[in-house]
Amino acid sequence: MRTITISALQEIDEAARSFLEAVGEVAVIAFFGEMGAGKTTFIQALCRNLGITVEVTSPTFSLVNEYFTPEGASIFHFDLYRIETLEELFDMGYEEYFYSGSLCLIEWPEKANSLIPDDALRVNIVIGENESRLIQF
Repeated sequence: MRTITISALQEIDEAARSFLEAVGEVAVIAFFGEMGAGKTTFIQALCRNLGITVEVTSPTFSLVNEYFTPEGASIFHFDLYRIETLEELFDMGYEEYFYSGSLCLIEWPEKANSLIPDDALRVNIVIGENESRLIQF
């Protein structure tokens, strides 16, 4: 397991760059962490590092947002916090996203653990001492 420590918010872009280099071409990344751990903030930094220039927001009510890299590749950002049943994901056609080969960044994956692909990268974001964040993968 690797850990990247973010001691201050101004370090987040460098941490995101290091994370992306370390994970390579993985398609599905599941982000675990308590409320306020920084999942959305870290995903915003990842998207910035991938060239996304539009505002990246948590898709809490829409379940998924799609962003495009400068090269035209899709990045799907999921927030499963508000789902109540797995049927909601079946209804939206989750398989088309998760198995598309496009990058899928998933917040609150524990709400649909049985549907997350086995080869997904599981990342824990932990609040450390002095409000630091530990990105464990």
